[in-house]
Amino acid sequence: MIRAVLVCILLLGGGILAQTPTPTPAPKVDTSRQVPTTKLPDEPPPIAPNFEAPVRPLPSAERVGVDLTNQLSLTLEEAIERALKNNNDIEASRTQVKIAEFGLRSVQAVYDPKFSSENYYESATTPVASTIGGAVNGALTQKRLFNSAGLTGFSPYQGASYSATFNSTILTSTNTNATLNPQYPLSFTLNYIQPLFRGRRFDLNRRNIEIAKKNLGLTDAQFRQKAIEVIANVESAYWDLVFALRNLQVQIDAVKQAKAQLESNTRLVNKGVIAPIDIVAATAQITTFEQNVYAAQETVTRTENTLKTLMLPDRKDDVWSRPITPVSSVSLDPPRIGLEIAVTEALKNRPEISQFETNAEINAINQRYLRDQTKPQIDLVGTYTTQGLSGANTGIRAVPPNLEGGYFNSLGNLLQQDYPTYRVGVSISLPLKNRAAEANLGQSIVEGELIKNNREQAEQVIEAQVRNALQALRSAEARLNSAVAARTSAEQLYDSEQRQFKGGITTFYLVLQRQTELLAARGRELQAQTDLNKAISEFQRATGTTLTANKITVANNLTFLRDQKRSSTAFNQETGDK
Repeated sequence: MIRAVLVCILLLGGGILAQTPTPTPAPKVDTSRQVPTTKLPDEPPPIAPNFEAPVRPLPSAERVGVDLTNQLSLTLEEAIERALKNNNDIEASRTQVKIAEFGLRSVQAVYDPKFSSENYYESATTPVASTIGGAVNGALTQKRLFNSAGLTGFSPYQGASYSATFNSTILTSTNTNATLNPQYPLSFTLNYIQPLFRGRRFDLNRRNIEIAKKNLGLTDAQFRQKAIEVIANVESAYWDLVFALRNLQVQIDAVKQAKAQLESNTRLVNKGVIAPIDIVAATAQITTFEQNVYAAQETVTRTENTLKTLMLPDRKDDVWSRPITPVSSVSLDPPRIGLEIAVTEALKNRPEISQFETNAEINAINQRYLRDQTKPQIDLVGTYTTQGLSGANTGIRAVPPNLEGGYFNSLGNLLQQDYPTYRVGVSISLPLKNRAAEANLGQSIVEGELIKNNREQAEQVIEAQVRNALQALRSAEARLNSAVAARTSAEQLYDSEQRQFKGGITTFYLVLQRQTELLAARGRELQAQTDLNKAISEFQRATGTTLTANKITVANNLTFLRDQKRSSTAFNQETGDK
């Protein structure tokens, strides 16, 4: 029975196997084609085949060009004062203002009277064919000594002009018919021209004076703008130096901390708590931090030289050899002001807006003058002349007694005004087509529209700068708060990691990682503080409040005063001397 069952099972299994299809073998993959055929070089390139430098001792830690024993403690206010006194750009702007002042004085001199004089001796002999002319031997000789003196000028009122001339002559003649020989003819002439239309309300002289006044205000605004730029640059350089010095101290502290960690690792290795390789790791960390110290020291030198360049007059100044120690406190409280108020302050205080206003006023002056030039030229002309005459009577005929005498008798006749001459008239000049004046006026009107458009564009740029500065201010404050929190957490993590390492429950690699993170966190906090102070400076520049925020005013003699009080610095002594 059992055999029959086994036979049935075998028969059924054989049938099933007979019905199962035979599997198809998978195709073989040619892996030889996937191997790169490019052959790598067996030898390194001939340039710098070995980039490893030999181990050398560290270079000197002394800074280049400065004596560390002769520190200069410097506040931000003192740095600004030195820069305003010594900066070459400020001096150039001050010179431009002085040039504008002399330009104003020059155009105002148009109202200074001009004195003129002409003096000569003349001898003239002319042929005369008639005896009636009093000739002797057919010739007439006259000799005279002529003197003329006069004043000419312009009146500052109503565009008038004047001239006054005094003529004096001593005349001798061979004329036999002359009743006075020698004789002394004198004359005094006064001319006055008063414009009635063109040039009466506004003439070229008054136009030039008004423009010179505006140019003085324009250069004054440019001077203030340059002062603001210098102050902003000094503030930026000062805070960069503060950051560089504090970052250098952080890097030095990191080296000290790493050396303390090396000593701790050495004790732990001697006790058999950790492996000797951790001493190698601690030593490598020290060398890494030492590299950071030298990089930070280079940054200190660069930022210090930048600040010195801004505030020292030349390379011969003694401060070049002195290291600067900033002592002003870092500001951690930014100004609290809304956008609308900030934009309003900027449009009121920015020197650029003042310059556009001055340019618009100059354009209005030009339009006023050019519009006046389109009027007809009608002038009232008046002339008054008084004469005097005297001489020696030749006896040919009788002469009035007042004409007999010398030079002073003739002068008396002139002063008594016995022989006056009056003349009053009107002079008219009317071009048939005054296209030149009309074209000049039209050009000036278009220029006024251009100034207006440029001002609107400048106001738009100023508002964008205020918005950016205000946003940067808030962002810098937020980054500082975050950086402080990150630095606090990094200190706690580092302290915790050290305790765990001493307890044997963590590795030295994690300690080094926490130490590096702490160093980076401290650097970010310092950078955030610096960025906040630079953002405050930029916000003041954008709103045009740099001078007032630093309590600086510009005196009439182009000197800078702080709160109207003199300090003991050389800056104020120098400006006082000027």
